Order: sequence, then structure tokens, then C-alpha cells
Amino acid sequence: MRCLSFIPVSLIAPEAVLTKHMRIFFLVIALSHISSAYSKEQQSPAQSVPTVRVDVSRVEVGVTVTDSHGHFIGGLQRRDFHVFDNGVEQPITDFLSIDEPAQVVLLVEGGPAVSLLGANHIRAADSLLTSFAADARVAIVLYSNTPSLLLDFTPDKNVARQELSHLNFKLGFSDLNLSSSLFAILDWLAPLPQKKTIVLLSTGFDTSPPEYWPAIQQKLQASDIRVLSVSLSGDFRRPQKRKKLSPQDREDRSFVKEGFAFADRQLKAVSAATGGRVYFPRNPKEFDRAYAEIAQLVRHQYSLAFVPSSPDGQIHSITVKVKHSWYHVDHRQAYLAPSRDHH
Repeated sequence: MRCLSFIPVSLIAPEAVLTKHMRIFFLVIALSHISSAYSKEQQSPAQSVPTVRVDVSRVEVGVTVTDSHGHFIGGLQRRDFHVFDNGVEQPITDFLSIDEPAQVVLLVEGGPAVSLLGANHIRAADSLLTSFAADARVAIVLYSNTPSLLLDFTPDKNVARQELSHLNFKLGFSDLNLSSSLFAILDWLAPLPQKKTIVLLSTGFDTSPPEYWPAIQQKLQASDIRVLSVSLSGDFRRPQKRKKLSPQDREDRSFVKEGFAFADRQLKAVSAATGGRVYFPRNPKEFDRAYAEIAQLVRHQYSLAFVPSSPDGQIHSITVKVKHSWYHVDHRQAYLAPSRDHH
């Protein structure tokens, strides 16, 4: 397995426990920092946008199948599936059952908001690791301004659990380059065989240049990698006791609310582009339920592949059907076809 050549991130453990008011104060500062970063990017000359190179000899589609009660369906064969490219059925050239090993990257936000909003939820992801199949291989990557590989792929869940339990987070207000970090991870995972999933543990805030988003969206659509996102900002959204707010308090609360709404949309867009799911847990029990469902999604993923029908460089819709109409199928909804120049 080749190593991930990311720039190392210096990690500083928080030295003090922050009060509720301090958490709000520092979060407003962090959000101001992110807003300022976007403003500077919009005012500065356009930066170079990463190029999405599409060399697709086949399109891989991760699929999960559930019944009317939400129970996962196993034991399906290639003949039980039908895949459509822009509404036209295509022959399935490759098929991996749910018994094939999965490769999972835990991509963890390492910026200040995680320290302020509940790093304990990341350390409590034991239920996620425990529920993975024995042969599933896990890697852990921490990101802020750049991604850093903390643990390369291993089937040893105890090692992964120890790595999670020792995570520390930066207390300073650094960039949170979600889009550019995802871009790097997708490039790293692209040549690896077997089924691949990114479990993104993040607040959703992103200080990557705004012009990166179209590129990362295309990258996600062109990829066979599913992204399952878990928002880490649930602690901050707990209902607060009613009290009389000053005009400044109301302005700060509105600013924070808008910031979280934008971050939520970012997580939804990232997951939707890959046919994944997004979770917004608000307490430890909801985190446990989210982790348990993610583990089941990883364990019960089929993988189908077909040859692109037309090298036109356009976005094509994907539809997957199974033998029983009452089964529910989750999968990526589109892919970016190669252009004739690359075919």
C-alpha cells in the first residue's frame, strides 16, 4: 500500500475546559474567520482550479438494498440488478457482492470547532469500528488546512480505535479546507480496487476557494467512492433556555445560524453527489444510531460496473433497479462521462 503524501498537521491539545459562553464567543470568532476567508477569496484574483481528468473505461456504482421495513437485503446476484445510463439499460460488466471486503476512510475535521463542539463524539465512534466486518480495512485522515494521514489501511480495528482515542485538535483558528481535502482523498483512493467509502466527520464549514466547488462536485460524480457524512455541530444546536437577548446577541445568533445552515447544505451536497447519506445527530444516542447505520451501509454494499454508453463529456443519470419493486435502492445518481478527447 503506498503512503499518502499529505503535509503533516501540528496538533495541540486544548488545555482548558470552555464554558458555554466561551464556546459561543469563540465559535462566533471562528465563523467570522471563515466568512472573512470567503470574502478575501472573492476579492482576490481567481486561483487555479484543480482540473478534473476523467478517464473512465467503466462506471462503478455502489448499491445498498433495503426492504419496506428498512432491513438490508443480502444474497442478491448479478442477475437481480438492472442498471440504466440516461434511461438506457446497460450490461453489467462487473459485480461485487456484499461479502467482498470494504475499504473505509474516516476523514475527520481537525479544526477548532471540533474542540469547541464535542470531540468526544469522534472518540465515541467505537460502535462504528466495532460494527465493521472483520475483513474491512480502515484508514484515518485528519484535515484542517490540509489532510494528514494518521493511520494507513488496516483490518485491525483495535489499532484504529486507539488512534481515534488519541486524537487531539488544534485550538487555533486555522482554515478548514473541506473541498480541497476531499479532492486529495479522492485522488488517493481512485486507483485502489474493491469497495470504497469515505465517512466524513465534519462540521461542514469550508474555507476552500469557492471556485473549487464545481471541480469537487464533478470529481465526486466521476468517482466510484461513496461519502457518508456525520455533522459534528449538534451540541451547539441544543435548545437554549429562553432569555431576553440584546440586539448584539440576536445578531450573533443569526450569524451563527446562517453559518451552520450553509455548512449543512455543504454536507448534503457532498453526500448527494455520491449517492451517500448525511446525518445530523444532536446527542450521544443519535450519534450511536448514525454510526450503527453507517456500519450496516458499509457491510451491505454491492458494487456494479458498466461501460459508459457515450463519451460526450456530459453528466449522465444512473438508475439501478432490483428484481422486486418493493425493494428500496440507494446509489449514486449520476456520473461524468469521458469526453471523446480522452476516449
